[in-house]
Amino acid sequence: MSLKIFTAASLLVLSVTALSASSASAMGWRASHPRRAEVNARLNHQHRRIATERREGEITTAQAHDLHAQDRGIRAQERFDASNNGGRITRAEDRSLNRQENAVSHQIGH
Repeated sequence: MSLKIFTAASLLVLSVTALSASSASAMGWRASHPRRAEVNARLNHQHRRIATERREGEITTAQAHDLHAQDRGIRAQERFDASNNGGRITRAEDRSLNRQENAVSHQIGH
């Protein structure tokens, strides 16, 4: 009898977990929100610039590694901000992320 109760309780917990996960995604995790799209497009562009500059010898491998690490940090911050705001980032967060991207951009060779 206790095994049946344990199994039923486990199934209940799993179904509630699945329901809350699906409703969280339905509530608007918006990877395509305009401010998020702008930040992520810039990060992708910077990634390509870093790779190009490294390939052309304008920056060293260590510099490229550091720049990529900074970009990963910005992307992580963007995801964190969005996760706290229903899939969106606020204008203030957008400005902050852009300032961080500008700082990395200035470090990439010209």
